[in-house]
Amino acid sequence: MGYRILIVDDSEIIRKIVRKSIGMSGLDVGEIFEAENGVQALKVLDNEWVDIVLADLNMPEMSGMELVEKMSSDNLLVSIPVVIVSSEHSETRIEELKKKG
Repeated sequence: MGYRILIVDDSEIIRKIVRKSIGMSGLDVGEIFEAENGVQALKVLDNEWVDIVLADLNMPEMSGMELVEKMSSDNLLVSIPVVIVSSEHSETRIEELKKKG
């Protein structure tokens, strides 16, 4: 049974690139879900179990930072690893995310 992955990015092109990269990695993938922002990601997480979330930081409606905050305060979602896939490289932001787990 393969990994269930959620890709969260407001750019459809970036989601496709991440999806293609995952496919090329040889990783055993069961299903890939996509969301355009944190609000949509939480809806997916309400209905589907995922093994890992790959998320952008800067998105409309709910940013990646807000998504991480919501997930870290939820008993079921807190254990799901989140990998930030972003061009932002602010050390302050990185430290804030690390503190949230």
